[in-house]
Amino acid sequence: MGLFDQILGAINNPEQQASSGQIGDVLSTVQQLSNNSNTDPSAVQSVFSIVGKYARSALQQKRSTAGNEQTQDFVNQFGGTHPSNQAVQLLFNAPQIQQIVQEAAQRTGLSSATIQAMLPILVPVVLKLLQTGNSTQNPQGSNPVLQTFLDADGDGDVDMADALQMAGRYMSR
Repeated sequence: MGLFDQILGAINNPEQQASSGQIGDVLSTVQQLSNNSNTDPSAVQSVFSIVGKYARSALQQKRSTAGNEQTQDFVNQFGGTHPSNQAVQLLFNAPQIQQIVQEAAQRTGLSSATIQAMLPILVPVVLKLLQTGNSTQNPQGSNPVLQTFLDADGDGDVDMADALQMAGRYMSR
């Protein structure tokens, strides 16, 4: 089951925190970022996807060293729609941040400075999307959205942008 399928399942499951409003907040934040930076929405979605790819790797590493509970705690603490430089710095080391910026600049044509400025917004939004699978009874419990994200097939294609586009289509129904 794909990431968006897990998110949609969470929206339809009253025992999980996901809601249309939560997905709407994520979509709105990404759209607002596009507007504020005078950037094509597809370029922002590409950067979002690249950030998702690196976030998966960093969260997988966190899970292997600190365990599932600490990884879930991190997602819960830093997931949101408000900028957080701390989330970026705690999730990625300096070389990873440089790799994200370089890859995003090459794929989108956006300046490194623009991408660097987007990271404190996009990292919490990626984490907020992963929070959608949290249990309403026990936010520290198993989160199938996060697990699907972390246990993906490792092909390097974490398509957060696809999940975002599908969420947009779902919300516009």
